Amino acid sequence: MENQNDNHQHLTDNLDEETLFIVSQTFKALSDPTRLRILHLLFHGEYSVNDIADKLSLLQSTVSHQLRFLKNLRLVKFRREGTTLFYTHDDEHVLDLLKQAIEHANHQ
Repeated sequence: MENQNDNHQHLTDNLDEETLFIVSQTFKALSDPTRLRILHLLFHGEYSVNDIADKLSLLQSTVSHQLRFLKNLRLVKFRREGTTLFYTHDDEHVLDLLKQAIEHANHQ
């Protein structure tokens, strides 16, 4: 049975430059309030750009810009239906990070 130090060692085994960059970009994505709002919404369902803009009271161009950023990091994915793109989250790991951050923020 592995102890806690063995688990932490395993986490750092693959901490090469590419991994560091991806991790830092993920935290960068999660550091923006607009992107957090979009991700939080997408963790609850699938939405088009216009739906996201309407639900979050944002401009369509703002939503498109942020979705492009999130898509490039593979944090969201989309499917096409006719001319409409529907977005959803792409990674349960990021959902876990977001949930833990919210729980941390609400911890008294």
